[in-house]
Amino acid sequence: MTSTLRSLLPIVAFTGVIAAAPQPQIAGAQQTQPPQAPAPAPQQPSDIAPTISGEPGAPPRLAIPDFIARSADAETATIAKTIAQVLFDDLTFEREFALIPRDIYSTIPAARSLDDVPFDRWREVGADGVVVGTVQKSGNTLHVEVNLFDVKRRQSAFGKAYDGSPANPRLYAHTVSDELHQQQRGLRGVARTKLTFSSDRDGERMAGTVESRGIKEIYISDYDGENQRRVTVGRTLNITPTWSPDGRSIAYTSYRRGAPNIFISNIFQGTLEEVTKGASESWLPAWSPDGTRICFSSTRDQSGNSELYVMNRDGSNLRRLTNDKAADITPTWSPSGTQIAFVSDRTGTPQIYIIGADGLGLQRITSESYADRPTWSPAPFNEIAFASRTGPGNDIKVMDLATRQVRQLTFGEGTNESPTWSPNGRHLAFTSTRSGKIQVFTIARDGKNLRQITKTGNNQQPDWSK
Repeated sequence: MTSTLRSLLPIVAFTGVIAAAPQPQIAGAQQTQPPQAPAPAPQQPSDIAPTISGEPGAPPRLAIPDFIARSADAETATIAKTIAQVLFDDLTFEREFALIPRDIYSTIPAARSLDDVPFDRWREVGADGVVVGTVQKSGNTLHVEVNLFDVKRRQSAFGKAYDGSPANPRLYAHTVSDELHQQQRGLRGVARTKLTFSSDRDGERMAGTVESRGIKEIYISDYDGENQRRVTVGRTLNITPTWSPDGRSIAYTSYRRGAPNIFISNIFQGTLEEVTKGASESWLPAWSPDGTRICFSSTRDQSGNSELYVMNRDGSNLRRLTNDKAADITPTWSPSGTQIAFVSDRTGTPQIYIIGADGLGLQRITSESYADRPTWSPAPFNEIAFASRTGPGNDIKVMDLATRQVRQLTFGEGTNESPTWSPNGRHLAFTSTRSGKIQVFTIARDGKNLRQITKTGNNQQPDWSK
């Protein structure tokens, strides 16, 4: 910490290191490491910070003015603005704080020390808290300090410092957002999580060629749709991606050998594993919560019928889970790893069933005209989101497994499919045709806060990192 900033940190500044976010690697590429989360120093009892509160029954109102650039170059000024704006957006997303529009306080002077914070001015605009940040660049190192001041108490409620590469300023904001949510609201934030999805945008770029018709590649992005980048370069059909629980690998279905089989891309190591092989069809992988097993659908019993199988991560210890003349597809694991929900048309129409991971205890849970793509919520919620036919298209519904009550989140705007839960269970990503092509959207679990994530090509089958 620089001595000139010490007065901004009246409690304790925990220093962490932020690494530049690497690009995902393809097979054969040089090994790299994933983004490193800051490692704060252990807190002592005296380091416990106060919690900012708002009016009774209302979330705290926060202001986030532009961060102060302490280096004179244009790059640092741009980075400072980016971090403040992205932090504003990240905190808005979770709705744990009420963010005051930035134009309301554009004339309030920036604070250079604790004594300079104009608490009376911030009280006038209704702020319960104000975030003050500074950014300094030295060579290839960026130093960022962030404080959240309690306007009523006139003291810091949060203070941390971060050092790292200037290559990805958004990562600093995402880290601060997640740590603020955890410290102030006891909430695991999702700002540093990722989405993966299948996209035909690369095939569109080769429009008119025969080979382009079946091209879909696997992409990843930040939770808000930024930093979209391709993971596969198969020039074939690559679909149904799903994150491993540790966020280091993506299992997906690929037609690169002709028949669909399951591959695992270790995206930060640049290696590729083919975990199902042969002429039989295998698709729709789903990781167990501990990352050691994968459930999937396959026709390997030679009947041409899709059944559920479970195997170890490396393809070993294969065992069959279901045995029915109907198709059993789209598995999803319970948070405990003891049950699997899936879709079967064994009663005439596609419905959602639950079975034990040992193959016992089969039960039907839906009575929709058509139900598809179940996804089991993380703990402590005990819900399954799914796509349901509600007319000419589908909508997203959620079933409470304790009461079996169903609530609907989307209502007939386009067709809405393939839901996937955020790791804190407060949001869903899904696909919709409401804007024309198939795009990925996110929505809060109460049906509010709809956001469009993708805009290029058609994008399907999203999965949210754990």
